[in-house]
Amino acid sequence: MEGVCRTCGLLSTPIIAWKDLHKVVLGLRNMSSEAGLASYDYETLKVTTPKENIFHVELNRPEKRNAMNKAFWREMVLCFRALSDDTNCRAVVISGAGKMFTSGIDLSDLASDFLQQEESDTARIAWNVRKKIKDYQESFSAIEKCTKPVIAAIHNGCIGGGMNLITACDIRYCSQDAWFQVKEVDVGLAADVGALQRLPSVIGSRSLVSELALTARKMMSDEALSSGLVSRVFPDKSSLMLASFDLASEIASRSPVAVQGTKINLIYSRDHSVQEGLDYMATWNMSMLQTEDIMKSAQAVLQKKSPKDVTFSKL
Repeated sequence: MEGVCRTCGLLSTPIIAWKDLHKVVLGLRNMSSEAGLASYDYETLKVTTPKENIFHVELNRPEKRNAMNKAFWREMVLCFRALSDDTNCRAVVISGAGKMFTSGIDLSDLASDFLQQEESDTARIAWNVRKKIKDYQESFSAIEKCTKPVIAAIHNGCIGGGMNLITACDIRYCSQDAWFQVKEVDVGLAADVGALQRLPSVIGSRSLVSELALTARKMMSDEALSSGLVSRVFPDKSSLMLASFDLASEIASRSPVAVQGTKINLIYSRDHSVQEGLDYMATWNMSMLQTEDIMKSAQAVLQKKSPKDVTFSKL
């Protein structure tokens, strides 16, 4: 007897039973997922898809406390540019493997980039150093430029480069044992890959930012919450990750046109006047308001349905 399977949508026949169809469809879906993840093969990052449309980027040098070596800086750009273009991705969670989020810059690995120069001319040395700094800055700017919302899930230490990384993220959660440190002054330099530029907007108190950046003192999770660096604190890493994935799922269930447009305009408005932000928003929405997603969302509201019950096209 023929029939349509409610799970996979395929037609069964007396020869091909539903259970066999399920195996075929699920196998194809798994192969497709694995093929998609194959392009996210990195030395220092582990990329997985814990839920539909959710990508998990894990700093993956636990034996080195996720210290940021040369490969990390290069792979962050490649990874987040790919995520921005991946139509299967609607939200990203970034976390650290092992005992802590990250210990920051791997000084032993990066020292050669700045201390061992092939040139002897001062101007040429400076020119090359500036280019390398700009390259490293792009590693975290790539998070901000990624059109998909990025949630940082921080446990234990978030040191130096870690502060530069999380300030480029859209949302920050942490565990109770988390602590934060703008470490650069302790190693004789000013933070140069984003913390000094983004942290004042994140926290909102220039006095506190200056205190943290000039003394390299630790900020514990309770102060991080009260200052606005993070929006929620959880008892441990396990509950932190569950909450982060749940939040990512909530975001991913909404219209990708609305979600990505919201992120882009929030960042634009941060760096411009209110009037400039309004003008940009008007120009943006003169085309985006024509999306079919608005009608789908409105119908869901009228029918008292959850956004998760609405199927939005990829973007």
